[in-house]
Amino acid sequence: MTNQECLEKYELYLTDVKKTAQNTLSSYMRDIRQFGAYLDQNSLGGYTEADEDSLYEYIEHLRGIGKSVATVSRNIASLKNFYAWLKQNGEIDEVPTGRLVPEKASHKLPEILTAREVELLLEQPECTDRKGYRDRAMLELLYATGIRVTELISLDVTDVNLSAGIITCRGRDKVRSIPLYPAALKALKDYIEFIRPDMIAAPSERSLFVNISGERMSRQGFWKIVKSYQQKAGIEKDITPHTLRHSFATHLLENGADLRSIQEMLGHADISSTQIYSQLVKKQLKDVYNKAHPRA
Repeated sequence: MTNQECLEKYELYLTDVKKTAQNTLSSYMRDIRQFGAYLDQNSLGGYTEADEDSLYEYIEHLRGIGKSVATVSRNIASLKNFYAWLKQNGEIDEVPTGRLVPEKASHKLPEILTAREVELLLEQPECTDRKGYRDRAMLELLYATGIRVTELISLDVTDVNLSAGIITCRGRDKVRSIPLYPAALKALKDYIEFIRPDMIAAPSERSLFVNISGERMSRQGFWKIVKSYQQKAGIEKDITPHTLRHSFATHLLENGADLRSIQEMLGHADISSTQIYSQLVKKQLKDVYNKAHPRA
């Protein structure tokens, strides 16, 4: 098989057989395409001709150009899965990934915003035009619910129940209902009733949040929105949409919510994924103690 045939068939396998999530699929295919480009640039042949040395040298190349431990580890996983598939399909006799061993990444606690920083960020969209109303509703909804950015932009207008004050989120193989606090509910109500009808490209548009063309907002579009308001608020932390998810969970825990409830709202399959927020709260308490105690 040519490199292009390998890519097309593998992508079909991941999509139709493995039912791989879109973001994971994109990462896998990007990693494999970049490896293919490396093979081509260095005249090392195609995917099926690459040997153990070629793969090892490629991973060392990634480390050498400063790729993070997490990125290198993901590339290793992508290549291992790809070559296991090639062998399973009889395209190669031996899997050449034996020397690829991922490093253990240091477990960094996620960055979160203080309550004041959240207030600053949410205050930035000015409700003087359609964009301001939409952006205020998106940011309020993200912090009110802790949903993922993919889940946010995937919401349809029918997923909102204004009278009950909840949204229905269809996440990773799980549907969950999440309540909204009054300010988020008002921002969403104003947007849906007064702004969205003038923004959508067609009356049949189902998307809750749309871009200036009147079609569903993209991940990249929303990331740019968050970054612009971060700069406007003068917040020095590197904020992403996921920062608000982490802040949502940590602030709930700080104010007495139990881990099981937070797990349910975040859509975590395993409670261990939610327990990281307990570590964040403990770290914050320790930082406060070290700063405030006269003998610390």
